[in-house]
Amino acid sequence: MSTQHQHETQLDIQGMTCASCVRRVEKALANTTGVDSVNVNFANHRAVVVHSHDVATDDLTKAVDRAGYTAKPVDHSMHEHHSASEHAEHMRAESEHEMRSMLANVWLAAALTIPLVILSMAWHPRPEWANWLLFALATPVTFWCGRQFFVLSAKALRHGSTTMDTLVAMGAGAAWAYSTYALLTQSGHAQSEHVYFETGAVIVTLILLGRYLEARAKSHMSDSIRKLMNLAPKTATVLDEQGGESSVPLNAVKAGDRIRVRPGETVAVDGEIVEGESYVNESMITGEPIAVHKATGDSVTGGTVNERGSFVFRAEHVGSETTLSQIAKMVERAQGSKAPMQGLADRVSSIFVPLVIVVAVATLIGYLATGHSFDAAVLPAVAVLVVACPCALGLATPTALMVGTGRGSELGVLVKDGKSLETAGSVRTVLLDKTGTLTQGKPSVTDVRPFGAWSEEDALTFAASLEAQSEHPIARAVVAASKERNLAVAEVANFEAEQGQGVRGTVESQEGFVGKPGMAKSVPDEVQQTIADLEEEGKTVFLVAKGDQYAVLAVADTLGEHSREAIDELQSLQIRPVMVTGDNRATAEAIAKKVGIEAIEAQVLPADKAAIVQRYQKDGMAAMVGDGINDAPALAQADLGIAMGTGTDVAMETAGVTLLKSDLRGVAQAIRLARATLSTIRGNLFWAFAYNVVMVPLAAIGVMSPMIAAGAMALSSISVVLNSLRLRRFA
Repeated sequence: MSTQHQHETQLDIQGMTCASCVRRVEKALANTTGVDSVNVNFANHRAVVVHSHDVATDDLTKAVDRAGYTAKPVDHSMHEHHSASEHAEHMRAESEHEMRSMLANVWLAAALTIPLVILSMAWHPRPEWANWLLFALATPVTFWCGRQFFVLSAKALRHGSTTMDTLVAMGAGAAWAYSTYALLTQSGHAQSEHVYFETGAVIVTLILLGRYLEARAKSHMSDSIRKLMNLAPKTATVLDEQGGESSVPLNAVKAGDRIRVRPGETVAVDGEIVEGESYVNESMITGEPIAVHKATGDSVTGGTVNERGSFVFRAEHVGSETTLSQIAKMVERAQGSKAPMQGLADRVSSIFVPLVIVVAVATLIGYLATGHSFDAAVLPAVAVLVVACPCALGLATPTALMVGTGRGSELGVLVKDGKSLETAGSVRTVLLDKTGTLTQGKPSVTDVRPFGAWSEEDALTFAASLEAQSEHPIARAVVAASKERNLAVAEVANFEAEQGQGVRGTVESQEGFVGKPGMAKSVPDEVQQTIADLEEEGKTVFLVAKGDQYAVLAVADTLGEHSREAIDELQSLQIRPVMVTGDNRATAEAIAKKVGIEAIEAQVLPADKAAIVQRYQKDGMAAMVGDGINDAPALAQADLGIAMGTGTDVAMETAGVTLLKSDLRGVAQAIRLARATLSTIRGNLFWAFAYNVVMVPLAAIGVMSPMIAAGAMALSSISVVLNSLRLRRFA
């Protein structure tokens, strides 16, 4: 399907209780005509559906409904029309309401179950009226507090499927039904031998408690998004045409509004300063604690804090277009994505519940066939139903992914999706574009060496006249050098840029060029020697030629403050760094030596970067780090593209990971975070599988009672979530 005709719809799914539910919802949506891909996340109960434009949202919600679940479109209006802080408040309120409702249900179940268990255990044998009291306590616990298990399992059954709720409903229901049968058919003290009302009630109560604790723990996984959104203020001080001030809600701010920001206030939206100057703390974007000086013409970002001074800025990006909202959306998308290794758990969970029911029935038949009483047979069968836990399988990957990507956003590492995170953990080679990545990307002219009768001023004027037509960083450095000397650039005719080589043109009727020495048919020996000497110093050298007159320009780009440290960190992770640059080999080697890189790709044209990446991919997964438009093809070709946050939107859109800070150490940090997250996922999956492999047989042979099984099942899901939450401490 062509991406030009695709549309994306996000749905909130209600009724999913285990990984097998995820599988069914995905299958139902995927079978809808016009749907290209489906990703359902169990941790946040959200589905992302990519489909053709002729597929209506109703078609998708009906497909989910036919599968036995409920779906509603995600309310993007909270993003589009409300402030980030209002959206955060909305999320928090919804979460708190759900938590209160779940907790109230747990308290009611516990209030009835505790006396039920005490009476059952402490009073044996009991008179008939006491057993009827147990019935009165157990029935509301099983069918009112635990009604969700029966409602959802019945809905699944109507659609020919089974879920985790099916196992719980069968286990608790069987214990209640057999006990009620005994209550009606037995009499006297013998009646107490066949009554197990406490079993079903404890099963329901423990699983309800487990789900509450699980939901409470999962709510912390969205803290990173709420923290981001809470950075935005609720109001902004907008100026009218006469200069009058009024405080307006953030969702009422429009592009073009003039907004005043006083000391200590938070910048409301993205814009450009039109009056005043100040120092703004941009640590929420860059991670740098030192405030940045801002004056007229400088841009400001919503969510940053004005430390001192007052200024007025013109709003340019508001609502969902602000940097803060875009970051929050990117984090939200990453948290809702699915890592490839989740596929194994999904395949297992799709057959898990029916298999458990078969094992439970076989356990019951096996005990009866070997001469055991129905009492002795039913309890192990119930324990098998209850102890099995596809919930842990379903939570293993998405919980770790949500916490890992959320923690990354707090550290300035934005991960696009689960696939990018999994790839980052397997990278073996990192290719680094030199300019703006290893270096600060702000080159300056260090040397002007004219030859013959040509003066420095004449050579620089000629070079600046040609370079004024170019947007290349080095061209801007040449023009800046001419301005520093108050040299006036001249008009240029017949301008022509040769990609990766330089520029040509005619200045005051004289044709010439500025670029690599290879643009000249021949170069005098003394000029070549000067070029070689300057290149040995690690400078980028260009030849300026006009007729038979020559000059050499040397440009140096300062290494990033932490570039050497970043390379050391990559090497400590057993990752090979490779520098990719358009500079000649001598210059490249000089720079590589300073930062400790051994592998160099020099004199690489922009169009050849993708081919370089492809070559290194033969030795394992390769990542490309860049910041410019010309890096986009290489970022796309790489197994993992990493864009520096100071770069272009094109680079950031193409990349799988974006570093908000202009700090190359973020590359190693992103890889360490990916490895830590993947390690957590593997640990979660191992224990989820191991739990079922061990617990189901123990339940089947009667070692584990249904009550202990219920506690173990709840504990397994909670342990997976708590293990994932350890990633919040990653640094």
